[in-house]
Amino acid sequence: MRQLIIRSSEPNAMFSQLQSCLKGELKEAWGERVFTFDNELGKGTIRTLPFSWGISLLDFDITLTDETKIIFDTQELSPIEFIFISKGFLKYNDNPIVDYTNFEKFQNIIISPARNAQKTFLFPKNENLKVNFIQIIRDEYLKKENNNISYLNDLLVSLFNDTNGDVGYQHRGSFSLRIADEIKQLNNVHDSGILRTLSLEGRLYLILSLQLLEHHNFEEKMNIPEAISKEEITRIHKLTEYILEHISENISINILSSESGLSPKKLQVGFKILYSKTVNEYIRQLKLEISRDYLKNTDLSVSEIVYAIGIKSRSYFSKIFFEAYEILPTEYRKQLKNKNVST
Repeated sequence: MRQLIIRSSEPNAMFSQLQSCLKGELKEAWGERVFTFDNELGKGTIRTLPFSWGISLLDFDITLTDETKIIFDTQELSPIEFIFISKGFLKYNDNPIVDYTNFEKFQNIIISPARNAQKTFLFPKNENLKVNFIQIIRDEYLKKENNNISYLNDLLVSLFNDTNGDVGYQHRGSFSLRIADEIKQLNNVHDSGILRTLSLEGRLYLILSLQLLEHHNFEEKMNIPEAISKEEITRIHKLTEYILEHISENISINILSSESGLSPKKLQVGFKILYSKTVNEYIRQLKLEISRDYLKNTDLSVSEIVYAIGIKSRSYFSKIFFEAYEILPTEYRKQLKNKNVST
């Protein structure tokens, strides 16, 4: 395991130390600082962009060759950080005597360690990680006229007003495709100059507002269709077992909704978050994978396989099999037999 020590919580200083540790090549334009690295430590890009009133963006798109611990060894007060992972996962700890916390893909996360806590991130080995940090330096933001902090819930109001860092805070909220979509748009801005800066700043504030809204809804226990909780994610995981056990049947989204107790819309959101597929796309892919296994490891005819995976039409099965694997089921089995004969 590698270990990188960062001795500042100030965004620009922290970025410079990360660049030094990872040996990256720095480019600067329109207020953005981006460094790219491709060496024995890994490869990827890290970007920072500061805005007014203590708000800044820090994002990573990196793959490291070894599990890497990044430790913030500083007495400075850490900014409040709004974190969102678009790909991969991350582990976090601010107390060496307790286990790491898992930060998951598409989960809304807010952290603010106490001043003397040792903030530590554990980056995975050989895993492409895409993660955004929106950082807010409290005492600078509080100087902003019409900062409207008082309109937040009591928990966040106390967090923003804790300029001494007396109390640590961590929020692991719901999973949100809406925030994921906005992050994707943020990373696809291709303008230059003032248009780029304004576009990035506008999208950053929109993402921040969505993360604050999710926190509010989470604390108020509000059921929002486009967000999904950890408990609902667990139910969807269990639902995949049900699908596998009933693969020979006609499985509709209404049946799955009844089985899980989740609305059809929640199911679609959950499957998109977990598997990047709609419910029907997931079921179809599973049926095709099982059919391929039958073709390879059994003597069942194609018609028997079609029946076993719950597809009514052999011609439809052949069509979707070809779309997925660019070969017809009968040709796939022939290819396997010829390969076995030649060996």
